[in-house]
Amino acid sequence: MKKPFLALATLVLFAFPGAAQRNDGLPSELANVSVEQRLGESIPLDAEFVDETGRRVRLGELTADGPIVLALVYYDCPMLCNVVLDGVAKAVMPITLELGTDYRIVAVSFAAEETPELAAKAKQHLFERYRGEPEGWTFLTGESDAITRLTESVGFNFRYIEENGEYAHSAAIAVVSPEGLITRYFYGIDYPSRDLRLALVEASEERIGSLADQVLLYCFRYDPTAGKYTFAVWAVMRAAGALTAVAIVLYLFISLRRERRGRLPAAAH
Repeated sequence: MKKPFLALATLVLFAFPGAAQRNDGLPSELANVSVEQRLGESIPLDAEFVDETGRRVRLGELTADGPIVLALVYYDCPMLCNVVLDGVAKAVMPITLELGTDYRIVAVSFAAEETPELAAKAKQHLFERYRGEPEGWTFLTGESDAITRLTESVGFNFRYIEENGEYAHSAAIAVVSPEGLITRYFYGIDYPSRDLRLALVEASEERIGSLADQVLLYCFRYDPTAGKYTFAVWAVMRAAGALTAVAIVLYLFISLRRERRGRLPAAAH
């Protein structure tokens, strides 16, 4: 009976991320299981992991060409991690930015006992469900030291429940800039495509995306407590005020020119 209850409580963690930090009504197994935002801090770019092909890779190699979507999971997870990866896959499908060129998706197992073979199997299962191409996705495993450095830098706190042989953890993803800075967090398992695209454009310092994305970034502001972009009323009001001021100046300029032109023939006469 305890195992289903733990699974249900885990769902609370991603539905209400603040509950994990307050430990409100959660079982002891989930104490201190949370995601503490470290916006503006850096992940360890020199930390080495092993990808699904068995190749050793540093995190800095994956961020070198653009921002990354970082998902901390474990591949043998019976429920939540698969849903997180599904949520990322669904979120990026409508995004017109080029996966593998403009940005990458990096899944990292926080379970040190997991192997590249397990990572390859998880990757294969994901793309069988979505009939997608694996280009731009990297599934990593690593040793305890590298995992600890990464999870601590992201503020990702998890616990191993020996009784069930499972990990208690929250559901969240992060966007990391090419310089390795954590720029955005998204909680839960449903990541709005628009918000994720804006986060990627913003993390790239607008080197990717369109003019429309830059306008949206002006109109929307990131709310770290909710982990999403919200409509910025004051930004729109400021923009509208600026446009109104420009329109007034142009109107006065044109009016003065017309009035001046009208006076010149009269003066000549």
